[in-house]
Amino acid sequence: MTLLCRGDSFKSAAPADFAQAMRQLASGVSVVTAGAGSERIGMTATAVTSLSATPPSVIVCLNQRSSAGPLLARSRTFAVNILAADQIEIGERFAGKGGLKGAARFAAGVWSTGVSGAPVLSGSLATIECELEELLERHTHAILIGRVIHTATLPRKSSLTYWQGGYVAIDRDEDLLRLAEVSVPSHKYD
Repeated sequence: MTLLCRGDSFKSAAPADFAQAMRQLASGVSVVTAGAGSERIGMTATAVTSLSATPPSVIVCLNQRSSAGPLLARSRTFAVNILAADQIEIGERFAGKGGLKGAARFAAGVWSTGVSGAPVLSGSLATIECELEELLERHTHAILIGRVIHTATLPRKSSLTYWQGGYVAIDRDEDLLRLAEVSVPSHKYD
């Protein structure tokens, strides 16, 4: 399949309008980690998605001004720790709340070293460990393409989601009950 792209065909949307539109898209919250010891780094990311099931691979987008980029490129492995609803503090720490940087962000939570060598968070909904296949630079961000080398998941827990500028917990059982309470009754036609 060949795609033809013309980057000059249309004028870009205003950045503020684009940001407002993207706030309507609920996203899972993850902490992407790499490195070891005092060289550990991590950052909160909502731009994480699967790329392919065969072979298993993911895409992670990160701001090129992030201090995590150079270490991710050097270490060649990283972990995506998908946060549970009770891990808001971890998400905020790795987003830089309170000015925390580098290894200081790992002071909260229980961390171990995964099979990839990257830090993995105990209690996260899932951990996806990857080998960096490719790093593409586009505009303000870098796109990491990672080949999945190991995964671990927990039994069902509530998920941490970011929507309209804030954190939202999603719990399958509780939310299904809420939907059932407000759903429109079905009408049978004779």
